[in-house]
Amino acid sequence: MSSLPGPARGHTRDAGWQIGVSKTVDHPLEKVWDFLTSPAGTAIWLGHGATLLEEKGAPYETDDGTVGHTRSYRDLDKIRLTWRPASSDHDTIVQVALRSNGPRRTMLRFHQDRMADASEREEQRRHWQAVMACVVHALDRST
Repeated sequence: MSSLPGPARGHTRDAGWQIGVSKTVDHPLEKVWDFLTSPAGTAIWLGHGATLLEEKGAPYETDDGTVGHTRSYRDLDKIRLTWRPASSDHDTIVQVALRSNGPRRTMLRFHQDRMADASEREEQRRHWQAVMACVVHALDRST
């Protein structure tokens, strides 16, 4: 009797290599959403210079050459978009999602999939952890 190994941690058949970073913050959902979709918030998680549009297929480009387009935009819920830094040869999918955990608490999650390998996954884990820290710091300062 043999046992086949399961997929590597962070790898799925459908979405390839993926990573998710989440945190519950002490701010109401509407405040978190308003910040994330503002120019200041978008600069933190997507990149300086990007204008995020709600329309499916709407393109964006950051000052450092990251490009993509909106795949879905559900107000006060989540944003999905393609994401390709200038240094990359492939698109990945980034999702920003919120969920209310009470009147003044919100779960914020950054998720990225379709990465090429475990090395890119680890690099992006560090990236999204740093983004999360910056978002939380900015939200806390705005209180």
